[in-house]
Amino acid sequence: MDGTEEIELHGDEEIIEVIDLNDQEPGPDDLADDLGDVDFEDPGNADDEGWETEDEMEAEAEQDDSEFTFSRHNGSVFCVSLDPATNSMAVTGGEDDKAFVWRLSDGEVLLECTGHKDSVTCAVFSHDSSLVASGDMSGMIKVWKVETKEEIWSFEVGDLEWLEWHPCAPVLLAGTDDGNVWMWKIPSGDCKTFQSSACQATSGKVLPDGKRAVVGYEDGTVRVWDLKQGNAIHVIKGQDGHKGALTCLACNKDGSLVLTGSVDGCAKLINTATGKVIGSFSADGGKAKGSKDDEETNSVESVGFCNMLPLIAVAYLEGTLAIYDLSTQVLRHKCQHEAGIVHLQWEESSSVVSTCCLDGALRLWDARSGNMVSEYHGHTAEILDFTINREASVAVTASGDGQAKLFCLQRPDR
Repeated sequence: MDGTEEIELHGDEEIIEVIDLNDQEPGPDDLADDLGDVDFEDPGNADDEGWETEDEMEAEAEQDDSEFTFSRHNGSVFCVSLDPATNSMAVTGGEDDKAFVWRLSDGEVLLECTGHKDSVTCAVFSHDSSLVASGDMSGMIKVWKVETKEEIWSFEVGDLEWLEWHPCAPVLLAGTDDGNVWMWKIPSGDCKTFQSSACQATSGKVLPDGKRAVVGYEDGTVRVWDLKQGNAIHVIKGQDGHKGALTCLACNKDGSLVLTGSVDGCAKLINTATGKVIGSFSADGGKAKGSKDDEETNSVESVGFCNMLPLIAVAYLEGTLAIYDLSTQVLRHKCQHEAGIVHLQWEESSSVVSTCCLDGALRLWDARSGNMVSEYHGHTAEILDFTINREASVAVTASGDGQAKLFCLQRPDR
């Protein structure tokens, strides 16, 4: 023997495991290596709280609350409106340079408006629903007779910003990129223009009296035009005016008040008789201070008046829907959305206001409580426009996913 002690094995015994006795504590690397070999058992549903399963995520993505989908467009659908006489037809305009007039009950195409040179961004019915006007981004405007499906008039202007029918006559107005506002009698084409400084006429609205129109411009100016005389009755700008381009405007039921929104993050309340700004609102929840520091931070995307209560709504790009008391100009509610708001619309005979968003959802809010009443999904891209019928029983949406959808609106009080 050389002094080395031999280990004697007894019979057929084998060494099963050699244990290395080590007085040192295991280090972090050792623990990590050990954990890598651990086979974790499925603990069941107890620890799944807060985590969505793959099936749940797929179900959420495939959720479609709509009653009907109109899929004739090839590309994004930019605009939608209902015929005012019966609310039984919709017209949609899209990226495919077309507009379609279709029946809400079954989606049947009643009229295909072709011949445009660019995306159709404006499509609206006349006051009696006998005519429909379609306008594309390049400035090509066409008017069609719905019953006979014939094109009865067309005209080409500069880049088109908006298109609006007179509330009680076959008269069409349009605002363009060069700052002009055009007005035509249809189908004769007799024309009048309302000229201003060379900046975009970004939004416009004919007041309910049919004698005046309110137009907002890229430089923040608001003008009230006399449609018969062709002159500007009021020009709102400067200290009381907006500090950025107008994005939207709306009037109350009798046209005595106009609410305007701008990229400067403010909404202005204007008396149309005097041309005076009588209220100013910002996203911070109170009256706007008009500070330049607040400019361009949170664009106002849509505004509107409630017909039933003295309330106004202002929708912001960052996702806030603000409800203000019209008489006191005090903020009543902030309704927060997960994505930017594109458009809002009040129901005609209630205090419910609806919003569509960049997240593809349509939501209904009770302006009295500030609570969400219901929520509708189905689009796979942002909703770019929507409209609600007079009875507030149906909403029609237009989306970047190339579809228009019809939703039946349900509320507990109906």
